[in-house]
Amino acid sequence: MNTVTTADLRNHFRRVSSWLDNGESVEILKRGKPYATLLPVAKDTPSHPPKIDFAAQRQAIWKGRRFSAEEVAEMRAAELDGEE
Repeated sequence: MNTVTTADLRNHFRRVSSWLDNGESVEILKRGKPYATLLPVAKDTPSHPPKIDFAAQRQAIWKGRRFSAEEVAEMRAAELDGEE
């Protein structure tokens, strides 16, 4: 735990806020005695990214449409030529 005086808190708040951003708590001293403790706010970040349902996205975009071999060949040729 980092310790600062009330004057340090006022004059060097950027340094104190960086400690809080890094998850550290800060004890504030007033006239040499503990006065308060600043604690960082708990972040609401998920532990893992949400899962993407690619099948549902494909269904929403193409609605089950099937392409013929000729259509696929035309799309591939257009991509390679940069026409899209």
